[in-house]
Amino acid sequence: MSRTEPAALEIDRVTLELGGRAILNDASFTVRNGEFIGVLGPNGAGKTTLMRALLGLLPAASGSIRVHGEAVVRGNPSIGYMPQIRSGLANRRVLGRDFVAMAANGHRWGLPPRNASVRHDVERVLELVGAQQLATRPLSELSGGERQCLLLAQCLLGNPHLLLLDEPLISLDPRHQTGVIELVRRVQRELHITVLFSAHELNPLLNLLDRVLYLGNGRAALGTVDEVISKPVLSKLYGSPIDVMRVNGRIFVMSGDVEIDKLDHAHEEGDEHAHEHEHDHGHHHSHEK
Repeated sequence: MSRTEPAALEIDRVTLELGGRAILNDASFTVRNGEFIGVLGPNGAGKTTLMRALLGLLPAASGSIRVHGEAVVRGNPSIGYMPQIRSGLANRRVLGRDFVAMAANGHRWGLPPRNASVRHDVERVLELVGAQQLATRPLSELSGGERQCLLLAQCLLGNPHLLLLDEPLISLDPRHQTGVIELVRRVQRELHITVLFSAHELNPLLNLLDRVLYLGNGRAALGTVDEVISKPVLSKLYGSPIDVMRVNGRIFVMSGDVEIDKLDHAHEEGDEHAHEHEHDHGHHHSHEK
């Protein structure tokens, strides 16, 4: 890597705390420019907390975070963020184009800005994600996958270099999950940007990832799927024996005879709503100029 091109993300001995508890403890890793990184780990492992720290919404208790060589700042225009919004969108009558435009200057649900540069940028991102046909339809008539497509368009306003996507696959059926992942990967390659894509389960992402960032028990492990999704690495992260099974091209992470992902889903709904306001807040700050 040349000195003129710093890494997309440098985490150096970072500790992140919530309510006095270390969510991430003395973690260090580097994400290269243009990588597609899957961020995995059980609920409470710090996937959302890490993204909030990158957005400048949560200061590190210790260590340093650098995004493209610069210290973290709130409202960094080089970062696009898709929060874990789930409720509310399905009932909105706002048109797709206006919904995308609302994020252009961090506006909530007021009238979208109408200056020419914003209009041009909105049309650019709608075309980029292939959502022109959704522009004139209300959100209430769209599928979950189509709404995720518009949320991705919002993230791409202003030409960010780093996308943070917080569990965009939750609530989507397998077909729509595949569509969202393939769309993100296509856009990421076309724009040569870096993506951190947090997910509850590895398998939907398995063949499209460059590397995996696995969080657990305050620790972080970054590497290829084979390097990270292994019995010794995950057992160390979880602090208990973990088995990794490969069956018919799929990977299953097991604690005893229970699949980790299935165990984790029991707590998903409550956690998701508990964070909803935070995500929304972070999303709009991420587009401030």
